[in-house]
Amino acid sequence: MLLLKLIYYPNILLRQKTKSVNKINFKVKNIIYNMFKVMYLNKGIGLAATQIGINKKIFIIDIFQNKKRVFINPKILKKKGKIYFKEGCLSIPGVFNIIKRYSYIKILALNKKNNFFKLKTKGIEAVCIQHEIDHLNGKLFIDYL
Repeated sequence: MLLLKLIYYPNILLRQKTKSVNKINFKVKNIIYNMFKVMYLNKGIGLAATQIGINKKIFIIDIFQNKKRVFINPKILKKKGKIYFKEGCLSIPGVFNIIKRYSYIKILALNKKNNFFKLKTKGIEAVCIQHEIDHLNGKLFIDYL
């Protein structure tokens, strides 16, 4: 598969609600591989499949250098607290604003090996995950402004 390209606001693909991944096969793993390439090329810390025009519930993050995380069909199980964080988005270059998010979340998702996992997290990682889940629901951080 060719390297997929980042799409930019106001592209309507960014507003699509994504579909669940039914089977984690070579095609899905190739999408994930390409997502990491696109994210690193654009110096990001997170990327949703919708940002490269793929209508699937997949996002990736790598906030803490070499701690790659893949989330397939994610669901937030618990959320609490609040945090204000300056956010930006690779699909909306040059725009940044302070957004209110939950400070703590517990999430359930599949990894690329088709295993369920739960993650409890807070701070920037919780913010990033919520940002990427918004993408999967057709929502952008500018919608909070």
